Parts: sequence; C-alpha cells; structure tokens
Amino acid sequence: MIATAVLLCGCSDSRDINKDNPINRELITIGFSQVGAESDWRLAASESVQNAFTPENGFNLIFDNAQQKQENQIKAVREFIDQNVDYIMIDPITEIGWDTTLEEAKEAAIPVIIVDRRVAVKDDSLYTAWIGSDFEEEGEKACAWLKAFLDAKGIKGRVNIVDIQGTIDSSAQIGRTKALEAAAKRYYNWNIIGKDTGEFTKAKGREVMEKMLKTYGDAIDVVYCENDNEAFGAIEAIENTGRHVGENIENGDILLISFDATRAGLTLTLNGNIAVNAECNPDYGPKLVEMVNTLENGGTVPHDQFIEEEIFSAKEEIKSIYAGGERSDVTLLTQEFIDGRKY
Repeated sequence: MIATAVLLCGCSDSRDINKDNPINRELITIGFSQVGAESDWRLAASESVQNAFTPENGFNLIFDNAQQKQENQIKAVREFIDQNVDYIMIDPITEIGWDTTLEEAKEAAIPVIIVDRRVAVKDDSLYTAWIGSDFEEEGEKACAWLKAFLDAKGIKGRVNIVDIQGTIDSSAQIGRTKALEAAAKRYYNWNIIGKDTGEFTKAKGREVMEKMLKTYGDAIDVVYCENDNEAFGAIEAIENTGRHVGENIENGDILLISFDATRAGLTLTLNGNIAVNAECNPDYGPKLVEMVNTLENGGTVPHDQFIEEEIFSAKEEIKSIYAGGERSDVTLLTQEFIDGRKY
C-alpha cells in the first residue's frame, strides 16, 4: 500500500501526469493539493483520497504533490482555477498566507474544501468547509495519559521533557505543542527543557534527538514526538547512545510519546518502544466524497467538522492507570488490531 502511494505521490509532480490528460466534463473534477510525501501518515492520506476520487465513482482527480513548499501549493491552486475544476481541496502546509489565493478561487465560484490542517484567513467564507483532526485534543489526550502514568508511578519530582515538534506553523504542530505547553504550566513538576522541529520526518527527528541528547544527556525523561516518523528517528538516536526507550524512567529509561498511530507506530507501541500513541486518522477520502455528493445534490455541509480518533497503549495496567485519570478512552492494543489497520 505504502509503496503504491510513494509511486503515485512521492516520485513525480502530478501536474506533469495530468498535462496530457484533458478534463472529462462528464465527471466531477477535483483539484487536490497535498503537502507532500514526508511521512507514512501522509502517504496513507494521499492513498485514501486517490482511492476515493476515481472515474468509477464519477470523479476526475488532479492530484498535486506540493513537495512541502507552499509556493508549489499556491501555484497548483491557481492552475486548478485556470482549468475551471469543479472543486478545489487543499491540505495546507502552513496555516498562514492563503487569503489572496482563496479570494481568487471564490471569485471563480469554485468551492474550496480544506483538509487536515487549517488555514488562518480573515474571512472564513473564503472556503466552503474544513475537515480534520482536533490536534490540540490529541495533545491533551497524550498529556492526560502522561499525568496519570506519573501519578500511578508515584513520580512527584521534576520530569524533564523535550518536544520534537512538527513543521512549524502547521496545524498539527500548533495544536500538539500548545497542549504540551499548557500541561507543563498546569503541572508544577513538568519541565520542557528543549524543543526543535523534526519536520515530521524520520531523518530530521533523529537529527534533533541526537542534538538534544548531546545538550541535555541523562536529564531527559520524556520525549514528546509530534508524529510517528519523528519517533522512529528519535528511537534510533536514543538507542545509539546506549540508553533504553521504555517506561522505567525512574531507572534511566526515556519514555516516548507519539502521534499518528500508523501501523508501524502502533507496532512499536505494542513492543513498548512508544508508551502511548494518539491517533491522527488519515482516511479522508470517503468523507470527502460524501461532502462533494451532498453539495452536488444541493445540500449543505458543516463548515468545520472533526474526524473521529482514538489513543492507544499496549499494557493492561497502563490502560487501567489512564482510565482512572482525566480521560478514559484509551484503546488497548493487540497484534490482531494492528494487522487489520488500513494504514
């Protein structure tokens, strides 16, 4: 599945694919600008969209890989406008810088649906709808789990946390960072000693973790990775120093928190390398098809809607700890559950 998605969205600019493919006006044409192919989660999200908007389902999809550059996204959206597509969908790299482009789409009377990350615009009527995750709530769930875990362990002393952030100014980074910083203010013994962006990639996550280990060494108790790919890199960096990733932080382990809950991330959660993993659901395709069909039939869709998500841990005692805390919606992992995962 991942290999197919890499071929579709990671190796070439999809605008080249569509140049010689004239729009079939008997189909509903969707112009979709995706962030890139930087993570397992992104590949799964792209595949969900590509599998949903097919000719068999009545759609012509023009899929653009922005390669993590906002200027590419803006150019793609303007090309969609020139092609007079029926709908424009954008998963924005950053929240800011979208007013002018969305005004152009509105003037062209093309509905815009924002997917996953948000846009920060002065007039939210510039887009028809947004669907995505509550990134701050994801962070709150993870922090509530950590608080319950520390309380159950009887750890009342200083807990030093480093934050490997996502792409700065992306909605996921803003929400997840905000939740951690709010928790650190609320709990007197939580101390965020370092933060830097891992850009949602394994390579950058490893690089940032290596730098933090050199800077803070044995002082690090918890690593808060803002996606699974950063966690993969962080685990490699930690293990290369001879330290252990696990839950016995009172004996020198580094406890690792992650987000996305990809199949690979959940496997590491089941193995105990990741203590808790908050889901970010990438399966947007069917929801987006439903939204377009509603609009095509003259209906209305919510301007803002969240996609349902869970939080996962691997050990029964951890589930019990969490259930006694501020939240009780942790899902206990099994191999069967992971094997049945779509992404």
